[in-house]
Amino acid sequence: MIGEEKIRELIGQAMEARRHSYSPYSHYQVGAALLAEDGRVIRGCNIENAAYTPTNCAERTAFFKAVSEGIRDFTAIAIVGSPAGEEITQFAWPCGVCRQVMMEFCNPKTFQIIVAKSEGEYQCMTLEECLPNGFGPDNLG
Repeated sequence: MIGEEKIRELIGQAMEARRHSYSPYSHYQVGAALLAEDGRVIRGCNIENAAYTPTNCAERTAFFKAVSEGIRDFTAIAIVGSPAGEEITQFAWPCGVCRQVMMEFCNPKTFQIIVAKSEGEYQCMTLEECLPNGFGPDNLG
């Protein structure tokens, strides 16, 4: 598990990523900061599309950026989200599709999901707690 200082750093990075959100339809801005095992942090934001289906969540944006650069081992992700122009007042938990992407690349017993309202107000849980009985690569082998 990562320490308090690293959690606060990830939350700050997620808040910065949220500023890049492209959300002209929902007006709900989300940022994510994904921590790789080697210490690199990959940021992502939600990117909407007028056709809706091609919309991509912040978490998946971060994962896809990382994987496209050859990074495959992850420790934690911090996520922040709220309506555009508003202070963050709620926890933005990852959707089911994002949780499934996490199952593809992360150890469900150790990967930490951090949702935050601020660097001092957050909740953490493992992927296994967030997606009990998840289906992943180990189910196929």
